[in-house]
Order: sequence, then structure tokens, then C-alpha cells
Amino acid sequence: MRFLRLMLPLSKVCMMHPEQGKGGRRVLRVEGGVPLSGEVRVYPAKNAALPILAASLLTPEPITLLEVPKLRDVEVMLELLAHLGTRYAWEGRALHLHTPEIKSTHAPFELVGQMRASFIVWGALLARVGEARISLPGGCAFGARPVDQHVKALKALGAEVVEEGGEFYARRTRPLSGRVVFDLPTVGGTEQAMLAVALGGEATLVQAAMEPEVEDLGRFLEMLGVEVRGLGGAVLHVRGAKRLGGGTYRVIPDRIEAGTYLLAAAATRGSLTLTEVRPDHLDALLDKLQSSGHRLEVGADWVRFTATPDPIPFQVEAREYPGFPTDLQPIVTAYLATVSGQSAVSDRVYPDRFTHVGELARMGAELYLKDRTLLIHGRRLHGAQVKALDIRAGGALVVAALSAEGVSEIEGVYFLERGYEHLPERLQALGARVFLQESPLAVAAD
Repeated sequence: MRFLRLMLPLSKVCMMHPEQGKGGRRVLRVEGGVPLSGEVRVYPAKNAALPILAASLLTPEPITLLEVPKLRDVEVMLELLAHLGTRYAWEGRALHLHTPEIKSTHAPFELVGQMRASFIVWGALLARVGEARISLPGGCAFGARPVDQHVKALKALGAEVVEEGGEFYARRTRPLSGRVVFDLPTVGGTEQAMLAVALGGEATLVQAAMEPEVEDLGRFLEMLGVEVRGLGGAVLHVRGAKRLGGGTYRVIPDRIEAGTYLLAAAATRGSLTLTEVRPDHLDALLDKLQSSGHRLEVGADWVRFTATPDPIPFQVEAREYPGFPTDLQPIVTAYLATVSGQSAVSDRVYPDRFTHVGELARMGAELYLKDRTLLIHGRRLHGAQVKALDIRAGGALVVAALSAEGVSEIEGVYFLERGYEHLPERLQALGARVFLQESPLAVAAD
């Protein structure tokens, strides 16, 4: 087995995007200081759709996913699936997928290197055809994001795994089965193991991730014919079937998108109604917003938010679900930067996830990082030229810019488009003065 070698260090993966090397750049221009007001429908979750797309490789039968988010990350996953043998077609926002046969067992760096979530096709290929070769994943480099728990899981289930030159090769001689005890909850590792045993295998996963996106993958697998017990808990029992079917499935609403809009309304001291949302997936955020003094009304699939003009600061630690989401940590930091008094933010999942801090400081935020805890002294922010370095850092800069006095220009629109669909237009519908525009300035080399 020959292995390709990585040509770039992983720390540069996040910077490989279509806007590099061009003579101009796209920026998001935000004229801040306008309270958001209105109603916004929450779109389906990118972080749930991506593993479900990978899981479609398990079956030769047709799959239809309803209301799939049309984001760059979804496009990248579809490019990878097409390379592996999937035929797909859009019908409005519905996505039809069919993989009658696997045409390649190699997931190459030029595709996997763009997005970390693509790494779990490894387990799906291993289950479907008995072998798979995949490059190290890319995505947003905001701290150490190892794949050791993925490898541990597949080995515990009986797979032979070899790593060389930035690529992993795995094969099996029988359906994978066994017991996996994760060293810590891991969303990707849990999903990887679930896919690996879906065809004829059986596994008990201990200290499994409990995130709603993992549960959604489990529900999708159940539709295909896999037995999954314990969804929503820390111990999962997965029993695969010899052949899986197809069907139609609707992805859960995006709790991170919902949280971003709520925090934007809080930062601008506005009011907002979210529709087609799962409020139970937002418990940790809603609790913090309520403790900050904001008014919340919650229904079965809606949330109505009204900001207080003088919110109260708070402390928050991002942690595994059902704790405060790490993907909202940069965004809640942006909100707290607008709240008078001292707040504190830390992240147990990714302790070094602070690429947004320097850019927020350009907007006047008073932030101090001490022992991996961010101390925030809230104040009125001002507009500035800033750059998003990953998806959620981009969300944080948008929230800060919406609240700030004056005009901000946010570079790194590519990252926003990976995580937020039609963001400028949807913010405009809420009263924000937000515009996507071209700038003649060259993109600085990283």
C-alpha cells in the first residue's frame, strides 16, 4: 500500500480557500449600532447533515434528505462522496443521494483537507467495502484536534490500522464488533464507530458523545435498519444489519446558528423570534441569557427573545453537551465584550480556541487571557477592519460588529459561508445594515 504525503503543515489547512491568491477580496461591511428585530427561521444543522451525508455511503439504496443547508462544507462533502461513487441531485432544498457501488476507497487530501467532518467517511467505507484509506482531516485550526480516539475505536472493534505520511489505512476481515471506552467524549470518534459497525457489526460505546448531532445520526441509521440503543446518553449499543435500506429523512435544526442569532440580538439589545428550532438543544445558552437579565419565552418549536438594556455579566465554561457548546464560545465572548462589568470564558473542549480574541481587541474589546481563561471587561465597541480565521470566530466578529459604533469590514467571508447560509440577507431582514462587497486590496499572505 502506497501512501501520499501531506504537502502542507496542518496549521495552514484553514487558510486554503478560494479567496487566496486573488487580486481582490470579499468583505462583509457592517454598519453597527442597530438593534436586531424580527423573526428568523432556523435552518437545518450543518454539523448533523455532514455525518448523515457520510452515512449515506453505507447503503446501495436511494436516500433523500429534506431541507439540507446549502453551505460550502456541504458542497465539499458532496464532492468527496461523488469521488467515492455517490450520485446526487438537488431538488430545491431536498437532496437525493444514491451510492449503488463504491468506486474508490481512497479519500484524498485535496478533499479531506478542507474539512474535519469528512474524516468519518473512513468508518463508512470500512463498513461497506472492508477497507479505506484517508488523509488527515483539515478544517479550522484553532487548537489541537487529534484523531487518536477515531483510531482507538476502530482498533478496539477489530480493524487493522496503519498510519504513514499523514494518511490512515484500515481494513477488516469480518464485521467490526467490540467494546470501545473513549478516553473522553468525542463527537467525531463516536460517529466514526457508529458508522464502522453499521453493516453486520455490533458495538458498545462507553463515554460516547451526547450531542444532538450524534443522536440525529443514530436516528438516521435506525431508518436505514441499524439498531441503536441509548441515544442521548453516554453509553450506546449499536447493532448493524447485513444490508441497509433507504428512505427520506429531515435533519434537526441548527442549534449553533440559532445561538448565533440570539447572541446577536442580545449584543445589539434587540428582540428576536426564532422559529423551527429545538429549544431543548439550547438549554445551556438560554439559561445564561436569562441569568444576564434578558426576557425569554419558549414554545415547542420557537423562542422569543427580548433584550434588557442593562445586561448582567456572567461566567461560562464551554464543555461537552449538555453543557455550553464550544462552537458558541467565541460568539458568547463577543456578546460579553458588550456587557458592562467583568465576565469570564473558558473552554474545556478546545482550551486554546481563542483565534477571535485579537480581532475583537481591534474593535475595542478589553480582553485578558490568563491560565486559559479569558477575562472580559465589557464596554462599547467600535468599528474596525478585522479578519475571520475560522467559522465561529467569524460569527463572533459579526456579532461584535453589529453592536459596535461605526463601520466594520470583516475579511474571511469564506469561513462565514462554511457555517451560515444567506447570512447578509437574513440579517438585513432583521434590520441590520450588512453588505457583502468586493475590495480591491490584495489578500495578505499568511
